[in-house]
Amino acid sequence: MNPFPGMNPYLERYWRDVHASLIVYAREALQTQLPPGMVARIEERVYVDVPHDGIRRIIYPDVHVSESQEPVGGGGTATATAVLEEVATQRLIIEVEEEPITETYIEIVDLSGGRVITVIEVLSVANKLLGEGQDVYLRKQRGVIEAGVNLIEIDLLRTGQWVLSIPFGNIPPERHTPYFVVVYRSWQPKKREVYPIALNQRLPQIAIPLRPTDQDVLLDLQELVNRCYEVGRYDLWIDYSQEPEPPLPPEGAKWLHQLLVEKGKRSA
Repeated sequence: MNPFPGMNPYLERYWRDVHASLIVYAREALQTQLPPGMVARIEERVYVDVPHDGIRRIIYPDVHVSESQEPVGGGGTATATAVLEEVATQRLIIEVEEEPITETYIEIVDLSGGRVITVIEVLSVANKLLGEGQDVYLRKQRGVIEAGVNLIEIDLLRTGQWVLSIPFGNIPPERHTPYFVVVYRSWQPKKREVYPIALNQRLPQIAIPLRPTDQDVLLDLQELVNRCYEVGRYDLWIDYSQEPEPPLPPEGAKWLHQLLVEKGKRSA
């Protein structure tokens, strides 16, 4: 069982796996709530992440192995040459190529006209770091808004930059929290519904807009994260004696330590 009342900060280390599960579970939770003639489907985008110089990124390598007949060196005796030839035939040249990154998201579609009504994005690490992943995400964000489609952005990562569809400066300083959800309703283009989420706070139920005449459907983020934790068996993966990545500020680290001691996950 997830020992945290809300988001588990240790899950960030395993975000590729968690992200995939969150999308599947969210689609499943939405499907039964949608009105007739509307469905939730999982879509994907693919890109190769080439970030700006000096910016850390996540790489998922695809390794290719080939044999090389290239000489290791020149000169030397006949015996040395024979040894080098033998070494050369045994040597392997390893080429590491960057595998295209695939990110999934949810579209809610009106089947009567095939129109996309709502897009739900769970942010990835690549979306929040400078590079192609962020550029692709921001282009998609602008395109969705310009097309008059509802957009829900779920940011459960402390890593990286602010990329949500409202300027960070518009968030009151007293509501600055590690996690946020932002909801854009296409018929209210100048407004955003913002869910600031503290580390010690239960993740919210998000009101998901459909058409203006439809009732919102609800997505319970806490249930989804808890399910990811339990089905993914993260209790076997996570070493709670270590600090989460990225590290928490001192006050947060103190709270986390006390909580883990209370839950029997860490010694006092």
